[in-house]
Amino acid sequence: MSVPAHAADRPHAGLFVTFEGGDGAGKTTQSTLLQEWLERSGRTVVRTREPGGTEVGVLVRDIVLHHRGDIAPRAEALLYAADRAHHIATVVRPALDRGDTVIQDRYLDSSVAYQGAGRVLGRDEVRDLSLWATEGLLPDLTVLLDLDPRVARERLDADDKPFDRLEAEREGFHVRVRTEFLALAEAEPDRFLVLDATRPAADLADAVRARVGGMLPDAP
Repeated sequence: MSVPAHAADRPHAGLFVTFEGGDGAGKTTQSTLLQEWLERSGRTVVRTREPGGTEVGVLVRDIVLHHRGDIAPRAEALLYAADRAHHIATVVRPALDRGDTVIQDRYLDSSVAYQGAGRVLGRDEVRDLSLWATEGLLPDLTVLLDLDPRVARERLDADDKPFDRLEAEREGFHVRVRTEFLALAEAEPDRFLVLDATRPAADLADAVRARVGGMLPDAP
């Protein structure tokens, strides 16, 4: 089985794809479409998310997104990092070592954007914390679905669901988050695929498949 040249240097046998972007950008839709496409070709896919990809993560998710009281920003960042450490060790790394494709909704870039920029804790500090928690694991591809925060709010309003703690933050918070996501993508263009989230879902899915297809080994 031949392997693309850029895949030969990966520290794992599988492929790690993460989806990032503001709330309402369509990450769940695109993750689902990619999973279905890969599974139709016979590939084994592990679909997961952060926080909430493990039993421990479900508990952390309830705290960081639905706790009714205030959570100190540094405590929030540490909770996300704790969830990430457990999730990577028990779900993601084993799947990658088996040669599976992992599709994940949010990863360390979300912490850098939401806690580092949104909570103004600092990019480097939050990133270093996550890299320590995950023993340096970075995605092979990060798909950033870029969306203006005002458009995102309109989408969330249309869903008619209660906002979680982060969704409920003011516009300035979400502007900082979007700006940081774009800065991260600019700093690592080889890892990121930036897409305009206002494009039709089918067009976005085609763009994601084109990029992922070039990273996969030959069909099983």
